[in-house]
Amino acid sequence: MAATIAITDDDAVTRETLKSYLTDEGFDVLLARSAEELKDLLAAASVDVVLLDIRLPRQDGLTLTRELRAVSEIGIILVSSRAEKLDRIIGLEMGADDYIAKPFEPREILARVRNLLRRLKAPGDQRDDRRRCFSGWTLWLDRMRLTDPQGNPVRLTGAEFELLSTFVCNPGRVMNRDYLLTATTRRKTDATDRTIDSLVRRLRRLIETDPADPRLIVTVHGTGYLFAGDVTQDG
Repeated sequence: MAATIAITDDDAVTRETLKSYLTDEGFDVLLARSAEELKDLLAAASVDVVLLDIRLPRQDGLTLTRELRAVSEIGIILVSSRAEKLDRIIGLEMGADDYIAKPFEPREILARVRNLLRRLKAPGDQRDDRRRCFSGWTLWLDRMRLTDPQGNPVRLTGAEFELLSTFVCNPGRVMNRDYLLTATTRRKTDATDRTIDSLVRRLRRLIETDPADPRLIVTVHGTGYLFAGDVTQDG
């Protein structure tokens, strides 16, 4: 079954250009001009990925991202005509999976959509997956998938997955923020220490018993972070 993409942009040319391109690539495409129209689409149809312009009328894309993430695991790629680092940081903090600045090539959008769909796709045969297990949690490195100690899937954004993967593959190693920015494949040229600190806070809220007293992702003052959990490999 073809994946469904919802393009939300108040610019008609952008909407129609992306619709034509993605439809030719085999996707089902829905269009919305505003946050209100997108909400109506999501209420009526099953959508896999939203391409969401930040500067929408009445309700901006960043606020909408936060609302969607609170109730849904839908894939979100933010699109903006402003290449401002604060927008990128806030977008990831709100729970977006990816961010792309205009102008862009439709082919780049296609690549990012396909990559996100692969990450969101539920795993089938897991025997060949590379896994890391810690404190009852299991992270699949070959797929964007994390399960809690009860075996329940836990939603991760792309940035959260990449940072957690770096931690569990380097247990006991003190890593400074520059290293973590470099090791994280989502690193942008305008990323800052705040990007890593924000992602660490989000990961702590997900995996720590007490985020205020972290025992897994530990701060090494003056240096960076260390993953202190016992990690076992499987696969």
